[in-house]
Amino acid sequence: MSLLIASLMVISMVGCRSGEAPEETPGEETPVEEPGEETPEEPSGEAEDYKIGIITGTVSQGEEEYQAAQNMLKKYGDKIVTATYPDNFSSETETTIANVVSLASDPAVKAIVFVQAVPGAAAAIDKVRETRPDMLFVSGVAAEDPATIASKSDIVMLVDEISMGRSIPQKAAEMGAKTFIHYSFARHLSYATIAARRELMIDECKKLGIEFVDVNAPDPTGDAGVSGAQQFILEDVPRQIQQYGKDTAFFSTNCAMQEPLIRSILEQGAIYPQQCCPSPYHGYPAALNVNVSGHEGDVDYMLASIDEVLTEYGQEGRMSTWSVPINMLMVEAGVDYAIEFLEGRTSGRVDEPALTKIVNRIAGGEGSAQITHFNEGGVKLDNYYMILCDFYDFGDN
Repeated sequence: MSLLIASLMVISMVGCRSGEAPEETPGEETPVEEPGEETPEEPSGEAEDYKIGIITGTVSQGEEEYQAAQNMLKKYGDKIVTATYPDNFSSETETTIANVVSLASDPAVKAIVFVQAVPGAAAAIDKVRETRPDMLFVSGVAAEDPATIASKSDIVMLVDEISMGRSIPQKAAEMGAKTFIHYSFARHLSYATIAARRELMIDECKKLGIEFVDVNAPDPTGDAGVSGAQQFILEDVPRQIQQYGKDTAFFSTNCAMQEPLIRSILEQGAIYPQQCCPSPYHGYPAALNVNVSGHEGDVDYMLASIDEVLTEYGQEGRMSTWSVPINMLMVEAGVDYAIEFLEGRTSGRVDEPALTKIVNRIAGGEGSAQITHFNEGGVKLDNYYMILCDFYDFGDN
């Protein structure tokens, strides 16, 4: 199972969310430093001379990380340069590579933060290192083979989906759940991470005295499409609550189902511990008709707006998410880590205490995030970090 999990760790995440290359600038022909070495390295040049590149999805493919990049641009000004990978990144890897190389063609760019690190990221890093072996790479939401991307990037980050198999039922129990409904379909259950998380959920629910119920939902890629899958959720949630009562927690493995799931749970007064992809931006704004205009990337505004609506419905302590959008966290943490490195305040390219401190600060304070190493077949990847954040219970904060 561990080998399957390693090879398929991010398929569910990326599938669930989401010309000629520019001329490269020659750099020094120095040996490439292996990621993970603990040898301190001082950046070349004065601290004020560096820039940090950020490459994210577009608004349509990855709005959270795109807005996070814009927030970093507003915060740090000319020190930040941004680029995007194409929406159809799976079939346009050459464009992704070209866009990363274009960022690196500016000699002032000393670090690149890649969120999401879609297919093509490893090849892009290799291409940049041909002329810029000094470049620091931080890769978030890595979508390629764990061992491969860990060998290319200096720092790799991914949400800890497996640990959610225990944390989500535990949160449901805290909210008073007596039943746990798990919506999924055959295609998703063939993914190692989703299957492993489900098994952990079953085991944890048994320990907690919660009845676990599998419900087979329509695959949004099937004949009924997204609209058919969403209609099924709207119709099935009331049926499940009629059978099991309002102290029923719901979880779906599919992003497209989150909006109708939230809306129906709100109307019925049930329990919603977390989305498949934890973030206040995932499903909640559309389901609750929250006006995001003018507040893009403003997490505090989004949390407060959702709080207000759920409190009006008497859903205090019955619905939750993570306190920070994980993709936005990875962008901000990547930039702040790059600043620490470039200004000589880390012990080397991989400084775990420094990264841990930064991630926890962004997530809400010391202890707000649990950070572990990715373990592939019993082999720990020292620079590959799995992140699990605290819950944000709406109406109870």
